Amino acid sequence: MSNCPLFVRALTLALCLLAGSAVAAYPERPIRLIISSAAGGSPDVVSRLLAVELVKQMGQQIVIDNRPGAAQTIGTDMVVHANPDGYTIGYANVVTLAINKSLLPKQQQPYDPDKDLVLVGQFLSTYNMLALTNSLPVKSVKELIEYARQHPGKLSNASGGNGTTGHLGGELFKILTGTQIVHVPYKGSPQGISDLIGGQVQLMFDNLTSISPQVRSGKVRGIGVSSAKRSPIFPDIPTIAEAGVPGYETNAWGGIVLPVGTSRAIVTKLNIEINKALQAPTLRERYAAIEAEPVGGTPEAFAEFVKKETVKWADVVKKSGAKLD
Repeated sequence: MSNCPLFVRALTLALCLLAGSAVAAYPERPIRLIISSAAGGSPDVVSRLLAVELVKQMGQQIVIDNRPGAAQTIGTDMVVHANPDGYTIGYANVVTLAINKSLLPKQQQPYDPDKDLVLVGQFLSTYNMLALTNSLPVKSVKELIEYARQHPGKLSNASGGNGTTGHLGGELFKILTGTQIVHVPYKGSPQGISDLIGGQVQLMFDNLTSISPQVRSGKVRGIGVSSAKRSPIFPDIPTIAEAGVPGYETNAWGGIVLPVGTSRAIVTKLNIEINKALQAPTLRERYAAIEAEPVGGTPEAFAEFVKKETVKWADVVKKSGAKLD
């Protein structure tokens, strides 16, 4: 019996060494990255670019699994219920971590993002472009406001889904301009952009990362950006605020999350790898081309940022009366 404490200490040390060696070897097989939105949209594009760098660094494939729908709760719920071994990770953003807390009724959000997800790190920030279908006889933000006031309820605003910054950004626009515009949610921004090009909807507030190719090609007409300053890649397009809507500003962001129960060692290792990837010249060049800003930082910094964004978007939801469409 006197040797029992020694045995316990020895066993504990052995288990710690085994756990440490397992983490050191991580990852030993492909990692699944769940993205709660459609292929081709902004979350998909930026996540795939990050994944390319992580594959180079970590020596294992990252399999992208797009799971759009239900205000991004379908894919997020899959992450929540995944085995917490580091081999299923998720992309989470302003929608899943901040907006849905105030927009969705509790029964429609089958998890608590604050309790059921572990934040690994934020890796990007971007903003939206207000784009119009070319058939709409409008050339500027001021003209759009005037047209919308003359035709209440006749214009449709496409978005990549309920709760996105395309949805809430449109609601904020309506609050600040006193206009009536119908929100039309899609399963992802690519579908909304397609209908915008075709003229089935008239306007869209969409992440620059996904809408910019259509603006450059002239398939849609960009008239304003949602940031505080003009975009370096579209210097001739004013901010929405300077174009006639003072106080208008929105941004979109995203990061990597894991299911609760994942070891701190794996969280730390993934965070280190993400921060390293964000310094890669190739990734930074590709992000710059689509106006996505690499962020990085600690899990704790990400958590503090999420808290601030939750308060901000709750205020927008309350003032706009935004709801699921």
